[in-house]
Amino acid sequence: MTGCSGDDRPVNPMYFMGVDGGGTGCRARIENLKGEVLGYGISGPATTRLGIQEAWNSVSRAMTAAIESAEIGTQYHSHIYVGVGLAGVGRQGALEALRAIPTNFAAIDFISDGKAACLGAHSGSDGAIVIAGTGSIGLAYIKGQEIRLGGYGFPVSDEGSGADLGLKSIQYSLQAHDGRIEKTPLLAEIMRRFNDNPMEIVSWMDRASATDYATLAPMVFRHADMGDATARVIVQSAAEQIGKMVRSLFSRDAPRVTLLGGLASPLEPWLAPDIRRQLKQADGDAVSGSIILARTLA
Repeated sequence: MTGCSGDDRPVNPMYFMGVDGGGTGCRARIENLKGEVLGYGISGPATTRLGIQEAWNSVSRAMTAAIESAEIGTQYHSHIYVGVGLAGVGRQGALEALRAIPTNFAAIDFISDGKAACLGAHSGSDGAIVIAGTGSIGLAYIKGQEIRLGGYGFPVSDEGSGADLGLKSIQYSLQAHDGRIEKTPLLAEIMRRFNDNPMEIVSWMDRASATDYATLAPMVFRHADMGDATARVIVQSAAEQIGKMVRSLFSRDAPRVTLLGGLASPLEPWLAPDIRRQLKQADGDAVSGSIILARTLA
């Protein structure tokens, strides 16, 4: 990568940095006025669930790494406009607390990581996304209005997500252990993880997070692809839930819908054919959406 230091730097340069801060990690990218990428940075989890200061620390580390990668000296930090898409920014008081943190950038603002993903997916134009990952949510931005479907948190919401698949696989496994339903290879493998002891599942449940449940999702897909009857029921149910979100967004005049998230690829073949035909590929990622925000600040 070519750094942006040197004699060819504009007299009054402008830089745009986008940040995508999520529960698993944080990414930052810097572009110049022409849209050329100058530097990247990554760090650990960045979500307000960890606390405002912890989230900011992770964002700051990613931004610092990107600035160093782009070789932008401290004298030019005041020429950088920053957009940050951050998980949990909608929590009460979070946005105000983040905006109160002093920086030496030209300007900085924050949006949800979902909105950043939606902006990036449709290059800032009206559109919608359905995210299927550890959790799930549907989001649309149409004529300045935001539409939200689900995403209220596992286990009360996040239907069709990895955590939801994991939960259902555990529930069916316990039913099979009791003899209430037939034991399939998927359900047998899950029970072996817990030494065929339901009480180990109960103990695990007491401390398990949505992420822990979602770790079972790849196993469910693997068995579904091999024809396991229960696994197929679980995956088909998840696909139907995601499909409901897509249909609902189209019914609310979303001009285009994109499926995103870690489960987007494995779930897509299970979606109804008409939904698959209507889905649009993403133009860019959540960092792209944050950079769009940064450019509006200028």
